[in-house]
Amino acid sequence: MTTTNEVTREAWLVARKELLAREKQFTREHDALSAARRALPRVRIDKPYVFAGPDGERTLLDLFAGKRQLVVYHFMFDPSWEAGCKSCSYVCDHLSGTVPHLAARDTALVAVSRAPLAKLAAFKARMGWTFPWLSSWGSEFNYDFHVSFDPADVAAQAVDYNYTTQAFPNTEAPGVSVFLRDGEAVFHTYSTYGRGVEVLMGTYAVLDMAPLGRQEEGLEFTMAWVRHHDLYPAR
Repeated sequence: MTTTNEVTREAWLVARKELLAREKQFTREHDALSAARRALPRVRIDKPYVFAGPDGERTLLDLFAGKRQLVVYHFMFDPSWEAGCKSCSYVCDHLSGTVPHLAARDTALVAVSRAPLAKLAAFKARMGWTFPWLSSWGSEFNYDFHVSFDPADVAAQAVDYNYTTQAFPNTEAPGVSVFLRDGEAVFHTYSTYGRGVEVLMGTYAVLDMAPLGRQEEGLEFTMAWVRHHDLYPAR
């Protein structure tokens, strides 16, 4: 890489302070947006969803593990696949370390996929993850939260994803859903899809600070470079 905008330290400091003013403005707006997100109304969940976990069947209420809040990562893993989505795997490489910190703030985190539990367990072991991961196979959970689609809708380029009807290349999609427990009552408070899940990707945050950024220009799609972490070539 050649340096095309080299300046003195004094000139750099002027430019950096100008950017800092924008960063502070962005932080304040981010805080306001987060407050608006938390203030969204809630929807009671009455459908009796059942998930398969390593300790047997679990209800949505069980997934809270006694906590008041629950964050679900909708991991793309179709029952016919032999491995989980590599982009979702990139997301989940960031999650295991968050679990104890979230628990300290009365929050549980789990991943949910449609693939059968045996496939999830084998892939989880391969990846070395420790966060809870459950199967929603046989449940309408993925469909109700708009992260799994009927193949006919995919073919018609008319799936309900990210709050609009659009074309989507797969029958599975990523997302995050958040729930609140009040006693034994469970409420859905928030879901985000598409680039909304980037908040979980700490690697992107690091790359965004570096001068070369994400280096995704010219790729077939933005995350085409991502691999399962055990499949990157040795460097």
